[in-house]
Amino acid sequence: MERALLVYTTFPDASTALDVGEELVRLRLAACVNVLPGMQSVYAWKGVVERGTEVVAILKSREGLVEALGAALKARHPYETPIILHLPTAGADPDTVAWILAETTPDPQEGPIG
Repeated sequence: MERALLVYTTFPDASTALDVGEELVRLRLAACVNVLPGMQSVYAWKGVVERGTEVVAILKSREGLVEALGAALKARHPYETPIILHLPTAGADPDTVAWILAETTPDPQEGPIG
């Protein structure tokens, strides 16, 4: 059975994260997107250390969609270089994996994912 995949990314605000997340769920590239607001970040960008407020988004998907999901996320992301980290899972609950796989399987009437 294909394994679940978590994707970690950040956005400038919750509204943007929710809008992009909804598109990815509607495209069946992700089964769910969790948006966690209120994160404070310190990061190096183009040689300067900066601080900012961001939100974390954790996308629940499947390993077989890593390329399509990454491309779709990049195309919709407002950052010049978005953080996209693929976090493979191990030991996931079988019912959880079955749900993720079911929700990221293309609808035959809608055509291919992406």
